[in-house]
Amino acid sequence: MTARIAETAVVYPGVELGDDVAIGDHAVVGKQPTLGRRSTAAREELPPLVVGDGCAILAGAVVFAGTRLGRGVVLGDQACVRERCELGDEVVVGRGSLVENDTTIGARTRIQANAYVTAYSTLEEDVFVAPCVVTTNDNFMGRTEARLELMRGPTIRRGARIGGGAVLLPGIEVGEEAFVGAGAVVVRDVAPRTVVVGNPARVLRAVPDEELL
Repeated sequence: MTARIAETAVVYPGVELGDDVAIGDHAVVGKQPTLGRRSTAAREELPPLVVGDGCAILAGAVVFAGTRLGRGVVLGDQACVRERCELGDEVVVGRGSLVENDTTIGARTRIQANAYVTAYSTLEEDVFVAPCVVTTNDNFMGRTEARLELMRGPTIRRGARIGGGAVLLPGIEVGEEAFVGAGAVVVRDVAPRTVVVGNPARVLRAVPDEELL
């Protein structure tokens, strides 16, 4: 096993590092979460972080215990991936982006700078998330216990693209190869291979055949 670990990085005991892993300055790798008293997240002790071959965890990035990174994952400067997440091979999480707990991200998905992927979300393979996208998982915004059974982030199917600054409401599904325009507010499911724009998002047209994977 070979890993290039910066002198200022923190790697917690038990972290499993694959071959050719790079960990940058002031990165923190494998920490256990500290939860607020009213947090709804699970509180059990988590297994060690697993980092696949060829991953790069760049300057100031933080990755929690209980998560698995596939081969060739890149976490940009100051990115954060919380606990119990699964990132497939060659996923990129851009600078300053946050992936919250209990989220699954498929292979080759790209999340650009300053995006927020909320807890309990699913992103399938080859998804594109532009900068400053916001996803949400709680229609009650912390009020009433009813929210706990309904708390769920969006599901973004294979090859879908989410434009800059878009907002996705809790529990919606963006269909395979759909396209969400910049600044759209998505309040209901988006059909596969459909372009939606606006606030609230409305159907504009079909995705052209030449843009399909």
